Amino acid sequence: MGKAEETIVGATEPQPHFPVVAEGTGKTAGNEGATSKEVYNAELYAAIQESNIPRWSRAAIHLYLCVFIAFCCACANGYDGSLMGSITVMPHFKSVMHSENDGWKVSVMTSLYSVGSIITTPFAAAVSDRWGRRAGMISGAVGIILGSVIAASAFSLAQVTVGRLVLGSGIQFMTVAAPAYSMEIAPPQWRGRCTGFYNCGWFGGSIPAALVTFGCQYIDNTWSWRIPFIGQCVACFIVLGAVAFIPESPRYLFAQGREEEAIEFLVKFHGNGERSSRLVQLEIEEIRESIRQEMQDKAIPWWDFRCLVDSHESRWRSTQVLMMGVFGQFSGNGLGYFNPEIFNKLGVKSTSQQLGYNVLNSVLSAIGAGTAVSLTDRMPRRPVLVYGTFLSAVMLAINGGVSRVFGADHSNANAGRAALAFYFLFNVVYSFAYTPLQGVVPVEALDTHRRAKGLAFYGFLTGCLGFINTFCTPIANKTIGLNYIWVFVGWDCVEAVLWYLFAVEGQGRTLEELEWVYKQPNPVKASQRVDKVVQQADGTVTEKVVDHTI
Repeated sequence: MGKAEETIVGATEPQPHFPVVAEGTGKTAGNEGATSKEVYNAELYAAIQESNIPRWSRAAIHLYLCVFIAFCCACANGYDGSLMGSITVMPHFKSVMHSENDGWKVSVMTSLYSVGSIITTPFAAAVSDRWGRRAGMISGAVGIILGSVIAASAFSLAQVTVGRLVLGSGIQFMTVAAPAYSMEIAPPQWRGRCTGFYNCGWFGGSIPAALVTFGCQYIDNTWSWRIPFIGQCVACFIVLGAVAFIPESPRYLFAQGREEEAIEFLVKFHGNGERSSRLVQLEIEEIRESIRQEMQDKAIPWWDFRCLVDSHESRWRSTQVLMMGVFGQFSGNGLGYFNPEIFNKLGVKSTSQQLGYNVLNSVLSAIGAGTAVSLTDRMPRRPVLVYGTFLSAVMLAINGGVSRVFGADHSNANAGRAALAFYFLFNVVYSFAYTPLQGVVPVEALDTHRRAKGLAFYGFLTGCLGFINTFCTPIANKTIGLNYIWVFVGWDCVEAVLWYLFAVEGQGRTLEELEWVYKQPNPVKASQRVDKVVQQADGTVTEKVVDHTI
């Protein structure tokens, strides 16, 4: 389209008369009260303006339940993030396992969780693609419950490690199915918040884990650490009890040829019961076209992951997944697995205080993540990642500097308190920038037929980086101590540059429209193209379609 055209959004034929955007103003010539806006997708914007989804209707409440079940899947993962760092400092656990606060034994116990995630990657994708997102969540819940029981009943290091391996396997099934489900069921205008809320389930698990371990430390027997292990099952029982009452993803239903069921879902949850809803019609058309193109491809075996790298489009999509998988796990946040030991090196010697600070850190991080979730559908993804990552590096650098002052002479209590403050601030900034987008970016970047395998690849990456975090951090804490911080300061600066160069903006577009973006020679530039729309005083939305060539 080399020449600009002007049309009424959604009209079947070009309109001969329409309001023209007045140069340099927010009003339109000849139409008093009309305003102009720049949006990423004019057609979607117009459809959303005309769609009315009552927030407290029965359908909306049912949709909230669906997102909450996905949230519970993330809770199980987040619970583990606070669990092991707290348990490994408990006296009764160290006595039974003959371990210390750090060192290779702690590394083995914690890192086998990630190994379980890595080895089940292809199977998790296969289950989600073949039997649906709900089946993936059920499989994950069963695996986590089994692993929790094994670990909670352990009397040896070997049994704990086996339990951790099984736990990690279950988590992988959930982290493939749940974010895809949350993204695919959400109306476009709620997509960022729904998927961001899913990923905030990390704190829905980490805060209870921190509280449970804080309370259980006062039990003077092995139940002080067995009860926290059992607590990891709670979210999974909620998933198992409720999954039968939630519908399957409409995009999965379309892919399976169950088109009428998928349309019924869209009409009920996105169109307020109106089949003629402009938003519903837009989604049906785009999903149909997306699925039609995918069905033209030759059937790909479940074990074949070449679809992630076999074209220019695929490689750009996979780059987004790769970057979020690596950067989301290796920006310094991995230190949080061992918060009590970090606090110990900053002068907090009491186990009770260490576990109390662990609770505080989880709550502050949750506030940062929750604030970001509320803004996710309005904030562009790219600037948040660029500036958020750089600010994370700044917070860690200040923490590293004052920690060094404290480390040279432990008598400088003010330096220790400042180090703690900036460690907390780092976690708030990181949670704001990454926690919602860890769920949003990979799912936005992947189309329907790549989504399960792409998320399995994402789970594989997070498993590998999680293994590095959980295996190397206890050893690094014992050998180089707080100097380990500087590794992440430098790496976060590199990450910020890479986000600037390669991050594709997905905010404000349908999942299917992103297909056009990724097929352009430069998807980063294409993703920042905007449409100019004009909204009349009576609510009618018109569009000035600009040159789409990049």
